[in-house]
Amino acid sequence: MSPAPVSRKLEGYEFFRQTLRSPRHVMAPMVDQSEQAWRILGRRYGTHVCYTPMFHAKLFSDPAQGHKYRAEQWSTDENDRPLVVQFCANDPEILLRAAKLVENDCDAVDLNLGCPQHIAKRGHYGSYLQDEWELIRKMVSLLHAELAVPVTVKIRVFESVEKTVEYAKMIEAAGAQMLTVHGRLREQKGHNTGLADWDKIKAVKEAVSIPVLANGNILYYEDVQRCMDYTGVDGVMSAEGSLYNPAIFAQRDMPPCTWEMAQEYLEICRDLCPTRSGIIKAHLFKLFHCSLPHHTDLRARLGKATTFDELWGITMDLKERLEQDRERIGEQELNGQADEAGIRKYGHWRCQPYFRPKLPPPTEKSKKEKKAEAMKRKQEEVSETATSEAPADAVIEPAAKKLKEEQACESNATAAAVTEPAAESVSETISTEQATN
Repeated sequence: MSPAPVSRKLEGYEFFRQTLRSPRHVMAPMVDQSEQAWRILGRRYGTHVCYTPMFHAKLFSDPAQGHKYRAEQWSTDENDRPLVVQFCANDPEILLRAAKLVENDCDAVDLNLGCPQHIAKRGHYGSYLQDEWELIRKMVSLLHAELAVPVTVKIRVFESVEKTVEYAKMIEAAGAQMLTVHGRLREQKGHNTGLADWDKIKAVKEAVSIPVLANGNILYYEDVQRCMDYTGVDGVMSAEGSLYNPAIFAQRDMPPCTWEMAQEYLEICRDLCPTRSGIIKAHLFKLFHCSLPHHTDLRARLGKATTFDELWGITMDLKERLEQDRERIGEQELNGQADEAGIRKYGHWRCQPYFRPKLPPPTEKSKKEKKAEAMKRKQEEVSETATSEAPADAVIEPAAKKLKEEQACESNATAAAVTEPAAESVSETISTEQATN
């Protein structure tokens, strides 16, 4: 009896068309934010393919503790398809070990080369592998050779178009079957996020023969087609856009009301896919980012909430108030008309993009700079006194001790200021930049 034939692993556009079904709308991998419940919501509103959150390959596959990490972070079912599982890693064998654990429950495994956050720098992964081409080549080629599903890669761009294209072609040659290009530099994050460079994405698309997804500058539904027309890409990935409006991929006259999306998401978490309250809270803060400034008492309650029932109750209270706001204010002048910057005007009860506030202009000298100058002057005074008025031991040691004490106080005060913000602010600003890569 002859053995059963082994199915051929699809590659490139065969994989894109037959397995992924030629997706135009793709939900990005987002740490603690593209979990299964959020993926269910996104698929209801036009998302064609979803990525999991970025998983840490070493933690995911650890022989001793990995089962705990997987139980907390990873869930899926037969309806959660097409699905791409993303890992960060810096070791080919560890990456393969993690990928083998999910290859039968997904349609592809993605390597994260885009995370720009400091935690990625410390852990030596994400965009901080951008200059280690041989390591990247080994990781991609090993997955390509050993996995039952295709390997895909998500990258950021370099300063030059030429290096960006060379980078993309190297990854394609290593065995990647699809490429997502986030059109921002590694340094573009937080208040320095700026605009994504569609020209570099276009250059990559023209240079490679595998499918390319574009990531960046998607604020409204119409931006999807605009991006595809400009860059020629095969599909568009949304990260922040889908967090603030889960229906960003649905063509509609007006975006949904914030409470509508929140209520539907909570019902999914309650009835279909139990989700940790911390993850739910982070989603609610993003959905309600325009609504809560008008109802700050509910913002404070949301910051302190720890249970599903509390989160549900706050959402229902906010729903009642927002319906009253809409009835009182109306939408005649808040119907999506764009201002001079292209930002559409909607009522605070509707889902809409988040725009980072501009940083204040720099002052002449910050408090930190003034403190440093004062310390330097004291050190100079100590030195002068020591050489002209007294024995060195009599002056320098007490003065140096005082300086160290002042520096320690300054350091402790700064640390306290950073680590003790209001509870609701901490929850609201769970970093989208960390979430998205």
